[in-house]
Amino acid sequence: MATAMQSSERKYWVVVADEAQAIVYTRDTLHAPLAEYFSLENKVARMKTGELLSDRGGRSFDSLGKGRHTMAREKSSPKRHVAEAFATQIAERIGKVMHDGSCRGYALIAAPRFLGLMRDALATNCKVEPYKSVAKEVVGRDPTVLQKLIDSN
Repeated sequence: MATAMQSSERKYWVVVADEAQAIVYTRDTLHAPLAEYFSLENKVARMKTGELLSDRGGRSFDSLGKGRHTMAREKSSPKRHVAEAFATQIAERIGKVMHDGSCRGYALIAAPRFLGLMRDALATNCKVEPYKSVAKEVVGRDPTVLQKLIDSN
């Protein structure tokens, strides 16, 4: 039988992310110093759009008649699709630790262009809202800068 996790073992997470990288920090209390826990990298996000596309859309015949036209491309850009997949990967990790009880709560600091994607992914994969959300591009910055961002009102 599994033992209940003691509250001293449960940490708060601070997730700092953009399209290419996410760094997760932990803290024992809401205002304790940050300790880097793990990071995730999305190398595909650093690629150029042309490298993500295999080739141009082909040509197709109409089902009726003799017309011929080009095949339409995706509605969303390949870069956005890659960013959405990365946001989902991060949200799944957060959802898992929130569900199993090893995380007391989490804060989210994300680049403004990525924050909306994160919120959408979290709405699907994690039913718990972050206790703090900050729209700022600060991945890789010193943890003291991050602490000031999430500890300020």
